[in-house]
Amino acid sequence: MNLANKITIARIFLVPVVLFFLLVNVNLGSFTLSNFTITYTQVIAVLIFIIAASTDGVDGYIARKNNLVTNLGKLLDPLADKLLVASVLIALVEMDKLSALIAIVIISREFAVTGLRQIALLEGKVVAASTWGKWKTAIQITMIIAILLNNFPFVFIDFPFDVICSWVAAAITLYSGIDYFIKNKSLIPVE
Repeated sequence: MNLANKITIARIFLVPVVLFFLLVNVNLGSFTLSNFTITYTQVIAVLIFIIAASTDGVDGYIARKNNLVTNLGKLLDPLADKLLVASVLIALVEMDKLSALIAIVIISREFAVTGLRQIALLEGKVVAASTWGKWKTAIQITMIIAILLNNFPFVFIDFPFDVICSWVAAAITLYSGIDYFIKNKSLIPVE
């Protein structure tokens, strides 16, 4: 197994670690400053999430640069991304930090585009990541970090960045999904 695939697998193994710190009631204390409070378990969860999310670009870069692109990597990389994002979104809904509607839009789009990619693979084609897909990923990760950090530092100026970012993420996610289907409508069976 090559280095890029090992990094991807590490991202998959980080998912339950992030979820542990988000959902298991481990009291490591908290930090309070003015009207802002965050638990140390949230800080640990967000740091692990950032590490896991950043490995997405790293594994792809290593695979392309060193000609290590494999079928296993093509399968595991998008799976790892979806597991990380979907798991944290569901945890945020459970924690009452995210609207279920936003989580449903984002997760549904991921299933739909994954299905489209599977159809393309069956026909020997590849549906490449689009610019909108890359924006979608960036805004989703930004949204998750903002929510996990309890809207830090925007809480100090009473600006609901986390809420705005959530709705922008849902809108861009929806648009990028529609964009994938429009650009790849020839792959959709009409029978």
